[in-house]
Amino acid sequence: MSPAPGQFYCMLYGTGPMDHDRFLTYEEEFHGRDRKLSRQERKIAIKKDRSHDKKTDRDQKLKRKAEQELVIPNGTTQGRVIGIQADSVQVQTSDHLYTCQMKTALRHRALDQKNILAVGDYVLFDQDLLIFHIEPRRSVLSRSDNLLQRKEQIIAANVDQVVITASIASPPLKPSLIDRYIIAAQKGNIIPIVVINKIDLIEDPTIVDTYRNIYEQINVLCIPVSAHTGEGLHLLQKKLQGKATVFSGQSGTGKSSLLNALTGSALRTQKIIAKTSKGSHTTSSAICLPLADGGVCIDTPGIKSFGLWDLTHNVIEEYFVEIAAAAKQCQFPQCSHRIEEGCAVIQAVEEGKISPIRLSSFFSLLESMQKKHRTR
Repeated sequence: MSPAPGQFYCMLYGTGPMDHDRFLTYEEEFHGRDRKLSRQERKIAIKKDRSHDKKTDRDQKLKRKAEQELVIPNGTTQGRVIGIQADSVQVQTSDHLYTCQMKTALRHRALDQKNILAVGDYVLFDQDLLIFHIEPRRSVLSRSDNLLQRKEQIIAANVDQVVITASIASPPLKPSLIDRYIIAAQKGNIIPIVVINKIDLIEDPTIVDTYRNIYEQINVLCIPVSAHTGEGLHLLQKKLQGKATVFSGQSGTGKSSLLNALTGSALRTQKIIAKTSKGSHTTSSAICLPLADGGVCIDTPGIKSFGLWDLTHNVIEEYFVEIAAAAKQCQFPQCSHRIEEGCAVIQAVEEGKISPIRLSSFFSLLESMQKKHRTR
């Protein structure tokens, strides 16, 4: 004979006699809660509980603690990184060039960076030629790593300006890539300069004037040059005097040829691949070159794409200053500047106040940011 519900409860929990109605009340209290609501409450409690911070938070705290507790040993030397190889770092002091290596502990501090050290960094190293500290940067040019989209790739540090090297032909000029460089420079506290090389390859000079007007309208200097004929190099040379400059841009635009002409170096150059009309990588790693007037130039590997690091969708318009200014007059606050009635940006393009090339570049960047968000 099976026990009554109340008796069964007593048998399980060792309590005294319990009638059937009282058992039902306990059972209802025990099972009557909404299980989904209970799960939600637990999630909220875990989120509010800060007793166990996320690993990234702990890593950041350890990084700050290490910087605060920096101990500088005797025999420490400060220098500037002028070259980085797979197994060594070239560090230049005021009177000597050292071949150093990074301490293992320093390497492990690269939490969200592909490379913790970049050409242009000022570092401290000990008597064993081990780099143990990187000085705070006053400027940085970086991009989102192509393979590891969630990591920052630092191209150069502590520079005054970036020469964004493009070519009017072979390979053709890519306005969207130039605009990405301009944004990255402005974000990193660096002055952008657009240099259009190979102007000797075109017959219609008005094409160059069109691009020069586009960038000078947004207060970005644009210098047309030819590394082959020397045209325009005197103006570029003047802009480099006494400055730390990083040369970067699309592969095959002639950065190495320009630097050879400007610095008297003998950097290796390559011809454009005729089948694709695209450049190939001549420079394999960043290198720092001195100028006769005391300035320095940093040559960097050419790239085919440039992902912007730490840039959100809602602030892109701020970096297209002419579009942002016109957008304030749009009829709708969330205007896409594509088809809306009363769009001041579209009107400014029609009136010639905003270049359609810049607007197309703006849309291209927005679309790439949306695609990047979806793939994550």
